[in-house]
Amino acid sequence: MTSNQTSLNQAKLVLPTNDLEQQHATTLEIEPEETFDYSKRSQWLRAAVLGANDGLVSTASLMMGIGAVKQDLKVMILSGFAGLVAGACSMAIGEFVSVYSQLDIEVAQMKREKERMSGSDREDSNEEEKEGLPNPLQAAAASALAFSVGAMVPLLAASFIREYKVRIAVVVAAVTVALVVFGWLGAALGKAPVFRSSMRVLFGGWMAMFITFGLTKLIGSSGL
Repeated sequence: MTSNQTSLNQAKLVLPTNDLEQQHATTLEIEPEETFDYSKRSQWLRAAVLGANDGLVSTASLMMGIGAVKQDLKVMILSGFAGLVAGACSMAIGEFVSVYSQLDIEVAQMKREKERMSGSDREDSNEEEKEGLPNPLQAAAASALAFSVGAMVPLLAASFIREYKVRIAVVVAAVTVALVVFGWLGAALGKAPVFRSSMRVLFGGWMAMFITFGLTKLIGSSGL
């Protein structure tokens, strides 16, 4: 009887520990999904997706505008390439200045907070805040690269087609597919409504291309 009672007591002592371990493991499995903050992706997501979309829409619109008055393939490709280079440089510089301004503000705020903290708290806070500081060079490079990737879509679509009407149709089709993909990608990464985001990006790109084409055609045909 004594040995049996001892075994039962040991079992009773072990069971709560196992229950706690299982409960802790379950908490660890569930916690990442509940606590993950998708807004942390906003910085690089904005620079990448918006940069690619800007490169796609602006370069395609420029090529459509030139194509409205000049049917020559070389002229259309050169205008698109010039738009790619100018746009990538503009995006990189703009992103660098914008993020650097944000960095200056956050560093100044960190200095003000350090003055109110004690020694140990100041060191811990400094390490944590440094990890969350924006990187201007990284944001500028991502923005320029993303713009170039988007701008390559209409350029590649028009590069090997000499027939004017077919070239315009292929550019519009390629840009349409890319707009839907970029809209879906941005929504999927940010956990936003996919269909609404894709349609918003698509209709915005269509409007930019058709307005540029129409106005350039109107001005070109008027003899100005």
